[in-house]
Amino acid sequence: MAGSRRKSPGITPDILLRAYSIGLFPMAESADDPEIFWVEPELRGVLPLDHFHVSKSLAKAVRKKPFEIRFDYAFDQVIAACAEETSGRPSTWINRTIRSLYSTLFDMGHAHTVEAWEGDELVGGLYGVSLGSAFFGESMFSRRTDASKICLVHLVDRLRERGFTLLDTQFTTEHLKTFGAIDVPKADYAAMLAAAMESPHLEF
Repeated sequence: MAGSRRKSPGITPDILLRAYSIGLFPMAESADDPEIFWVEPELRGVLPLDHFHVSKSLAKAVRKKPFEIRFDYAFDQVIAACAEETSGRPSTWINRTIRSLYSTLFDMGHAHTVEAWEGDELVGGLYGVSLGSAFFGESMFSRRTDASKICLVHLVDRLRERGFTLLDTQFTTEHLKTFGAIDVPKADYAAMLAAAMESPHLEF
Protein backbone atom coordinates (compact mmCIF):
# COMPACT_ATOMS: atom_id res chain seq x y z
CA MET A 1 0.00 0.00 0.00
CA ALA A 2 1.91 3.03 -1.22
CA GLY A 3 1.56 6.18 0.86
CA SER A 4 1.82 7.22 4.46
CA ARG A 5 0.08 5.54 7.40
CA ARG A 6 -0.34 6.88 10.89
CA LYS A 7 -2.15 5.30 13.83
CA SER A 8 -5.13 7.04 15.34
CA PRO A 9 -5.72 6.33 19.05
CA GLY A 10 -9.13 8.00 19.04
CA ILE A 11 -11.42 9.30 16.36
CA THR A 12 -14.76 11.11 16.28
CA PRO A 13 -17.10 11.73 13.34
CA ASP A 14 -15.99 15.37 13.17
CA ILE A 15 -12.33 14.35 13.09
CA LEU A 16 -13.18 11.84 10.38
CA LEU A 17 -14.77 14.52 8.20
CA ARG A 18 -11.81 16.81 8.76
CA ALA A 19 -9.49 13.99 7.68
CA TYR A 20 -11.40 13.49 4.45
CA SER A 21 -11.19 17.22 3.75
CA ILE A 22 -7.37 17.07 3.79
CA GLY A 23 -6.92 13.79 1.93
CA LEU A 24 -6.83 11.14 4.66
CA PHE A 25 -9.09 8.15 5.20
CA PRO A 26 -9.16 5.42 7.88
CA MET A 27 -8.61 1.68 7.64
CA ALA A 28 -8.13 -1.22 10.04
CA GLU A 29 -5.81 -4.19 9.63
CA SER A 30 -8.75 -6.57 10.01
CA ALA A 31 -12.31 -6.78 11.30
CA ASP A 32 -11.02 -8.04 14.67
CA ASP A 33 -8.37 -5.34 15.11
CA PRO A 34 -9.78 -2.40 17.11
CA GLU A 35 -7.00 -0.06 15.92
CA ILE A 36 -7.53 2.40 13.08
CA PHE A 37 -4.82 4.05 11.02
CA TRP A 38 -4.93 6.95 8.58
CA VAL A 39 -3.98 6.37 4.95
CA GLU A 40 -2.73 8.95 2.45
CA PRO A 41 -1.73 7.23 -0.82
CA GLU A 42 1.01 8.64 -3.00
CA LEU A 43 -1.24 7.82 -5.95
CA ARG A 44 -4.93 8.44 -5.36
CA GLY A 45 -7.66 6.61 -7.22
CA VAL A 46 -10.12 8.95 -8.92
CA LEU A 47 -13.01 8.16 -11.25
CA PRO A 48 -13.48 11.24 -13.48
CA LEU A 49 -17.20 11.93 -13.68
CA ASP A 50 -16.90 13.32 -17.22
CA HIS A 51 -14.99 10.26 -18.46
CA PHE A 52 -17.00 7.49 -16.83
CA HIS A 53 -17.07 4.45 -19.12
CA VAL A 54 -19.88 1.90 -19.23
CA SER A 55 -19.41 -1.16 -21.42
CA LYS A 56 -22.10 -2.09 -23.92
CA SER A 57 -22.95 -5.24 -21.98
CA LEU A 58 -23.33 -3.34 -18.71
CA ALA A 59 -25.38 -0.59 -20.37
CA LYS A 60 -27.68 -3.30 -21.69
CA ALA A 61 -27.98 -4.79 -18.20
CA VAL A 62 -28.81 -1.38 -16.72
CA ARG A 63 -31.56 -0.84 -19.29
CA LYS A 64 -33.18 -4.14 -18.31
CA LYS A 65 -33.59 -2.82 -14.74
CA PRO A 66 -32.99 -6.17 -13.02
CA PHE A 67 -32.99 -4.57 -9.56
CA GLU A 68 -34.86 -1.91 -7.66
CA ILE A 69 -32.33 0.82 -6.89
CA ARG A 70 -32.65 2.61 -3.56
CA PHE A 71 -30.58 5.36 -1.98
CA ASP A 72 -29.85 5.65 1.74
CA TYR A 73 -32.46 3.03 2.62
CA ALA A 74 -30.47 0.43 4.59
CA PHE A 75 -27.08 1.88 5.48
CA ASP A 76 -26.20 -0.53 8.28
CA GLN A 77 -27.08 -3.52 6.10
CA VAL A 78 -24.86 -2.26 3.30
CA ILE A 79 -21.78 -1.64 5.43
CA ALA A 80 -22.30 -4.99 7.17
CA ALA A 81 -22.40 -6.73 3.78
CA CYS A 82 -19.26 -4.87 2.67
CA ALA A 83 -17.53 -6.11 5.83
CA GLU A 84 -18.41 -9.78 5.26
CA GLU A 85 -15.65 -12.22 4.46
CA THR A 86 -16.17 -13.99 1.14
CA SER A 87 -14.21 -16.43 -1.00
CA GLY A 88 -12.94 -13.53 -3.07
CA ARG A 89 -12.32 -11.34 -0.03
CA PRO A 90 -11.06 -13.46 2.88
CA SER A 91 -10.35 -10.46 5.10
CA THR A 92 -11.75 -6.96 5.54
CA TRP A 93 -10.48 -3.58 6.73
CA ILE A 94 -13.92 -2.65 8.09
CA ASN A 95 -13.95 -3.17 11.85
CA ARG A 96 -16.62 -2.35 14.43
CA THR A 97 -15.21 1.10 15.09
CA ILE A 98 -15.43 2.02 11.41
CA ARG A 99 -18.95 0.66 11.16
CA SER A 100 -20.04 2.73 14.16
CA LEU A 101 -18.36 5.91 12.90
CA TYR A 102 -19.87 5.70 9.43
CA SER A 103 -23.29 4.91 10.82
CA THR A 104 -23.03 8.21 12.73
CA LEU A 105 -21.91 9.97 9.54
CA PHE A 106 -25.02 8.57 7.89
CA ASP A 107 -27.18 10.09 10.63
CA MET A 108 -25.35 13.39 10.05
CA GLY A 109 -26.09 13.31 6.30
CA HIS A 110 -22.49 12.68 5.23
CA ALA A 111 -22.52 8.92 4.51
CA HIS A 112 -24.68 7.42 1.78
CA THR A 113 -25.59 4.20 0.04
CA VAL A 114 -26.72 3.04 -3.36
CA GLU A 115 -28.51 -0.28 -3.06
CA ALA A 116 -29.76 -3.03 -5.40
CA TRP A 117 -32.82 -4.94 -4.21
CA GLU A 118 -34.67 -8.03 -5.39
CA GLY A 119 -37.98 -7.78 -3.62
CA ASP A 120 -37.11 -7.63 0.08
CA GLU A 121 -33.56 -8.91 -0.43
CA LEU A 122 -30.53 -6.63 -0.57
CA VAL A 123 -28.35 -8.12 -3.31
CA GLY A 124 -25.72 -5.44 -3.93
CA GLY A 125 -24.64 -1.99 -2.96
CA LEU A 126 -21.98 0.53 -2.13
CA TYR A 127 -21.39 3.24 0.42
CA GLY A 128 -19.29 6.35 0.72
CA VAL A 129 -18.93 9.81 2.22
CA SER A 130 -20.01 13.14 0.76
CA LEU A 131 -18.34 16.42 1.69
CA GLY A 132 -18.39 19.65 -0.28
CA SER A 133 -18.70 18.58 -3.92
CA ALA A 134 -16.70 15.38 -3.36
CA PHE A 135 -17.89 11.81 -2.90
CA PHE A 136 -15.44 9.36 -1.35
CA GLY A 137 -16.29 5.80 -2.34
CA GLU A 138 -15.55 3.33 0.45
CA SER A 139 -16.63 -0.19 -0.44
CA MET A 140 -19.12 -2.22 -2.46
CA PHE A 141 -20.50 -5.74 -2.51
CA SER A 142 -22.47 -7.91 -4.91
CA ARG A 143 -24.59 -11.01 -4.42
CA ARG A 144 -25.97 -11.05 -7.97
CA THR A 145 -24.32 -10.59 -11.35
CA ASP A 146 -23.62 -6.91 -12.06
CA ALA A 147 -25.40 -5.70 -8.90
CA SER A 148 -22.56 -3.54 -7.58
CA LYS A 149 -21.67 -2.36 -11.10
CA ILE A 150 -25.21 -1.18 -11.67
CA CYS A 151 -25.13 0.62 -8.33
CA LEU A 152 -21.96 2.38 -9.45
CA VAL A 153 -23.66 3.53 -12.65
CA HIS A 154 -26.52 4.96 -10.61
CA LEU A 155 -24.06 6.61 -8.23
CA VAL A 156 -22.29 8.42 -11.07
CA ASP A 157 -25.61 9.52 -12.59
CA ARG A 158 -26.69 10.92 -9.24
CA LEU A 159 -23.40 12.72 -8.62
CA ARG A 160 -23.56 14.32 -12.04
CA GLU A 161 -27.16 15.42 -11.50
CA ARG A 162 -26.32 16.98 -8.13
CA GLY A 163 -23.24 18.85 -9.34
CA PHE A 164 -20.49 16.83 -7.67
CA THR A 165 -16.99 17.39 -9.07
CA LEU A 166 -14.88 14.62 -7.50
CA LEU A 167 -15.42 10.87 -7.14
CA ASP A 168 -12.58 9.49 -5.03
CA THR A 169 -12.04 5.72 -5.16
CA GLN A 170 -8.99 5.79 -2.82
CA PHE A 171 -7.11 3.23 -4.91
CA THR A 172 -7.49 1.98 -8.47
CA THR A 173 -8.13 -1.66 -9.29
CA GLU A 174 -8.31 -3.39 -12.64
CA HIS A 175 -12.06 -3.53 -12.11
CA LEU A 176 -12.36 0.22 -11.52
CA LYS A 177 -10.05 0.99 -14.43
CA THR A 178 -12.60 -0.55 -16.79
CA PHE A 179 -14.89 2.33 -15.74
CA GLY A 180 -12.19 4.93 -16.38
CA ALA A 181 -10.55 5.19 -12.95
CA ILE A 182 -7.09 6.78 -12.95
CA ASP A 183 -4.18 7.23 -10.53
CA VAL A 184 -3.62 10.85 -9.54
CA PRO A 185 -0.35 12.01 -7.87
CA LYS A 186 -0.83 13.27 -4.32
CA ALA A 187 -0.12 16.93 -5.18
CA ASP A 188 -2.61 16.94 -8.06
CA TYR A 189 -5.20 15.21 -5.92
CA ALA A 190 -4.73 17.82 -3.18
CA ALA A 191 -5.60 20.56 -5.67
CA MET A 192 -8.70 18.67 -6.86
CA LEU A 193 -9.78 18.06 -3.28
CA ALA A 194 -9.23 21.68 -2.24
CA ALA A 195 -11.44 22.85 -5.09
CA ALA A 196 -14.17 20.39 -4.07
CA MET A 197 -13.97 21.56 -0.44
CA GLU A 198 -14.58 25.17 -1.51
CA SER A 199 -18.06 24.15 -2.63
CA PRO A 200 -21.00 24.24 -0.22
CA HIS A 201 -21.92 20.76 0.96
CA LEU A 202 -24.08 19.27 -1.80
CA GLU A 203 -27.20 17.24 -1.19
CA PHE A 204 -26.73 13.61 -2.18
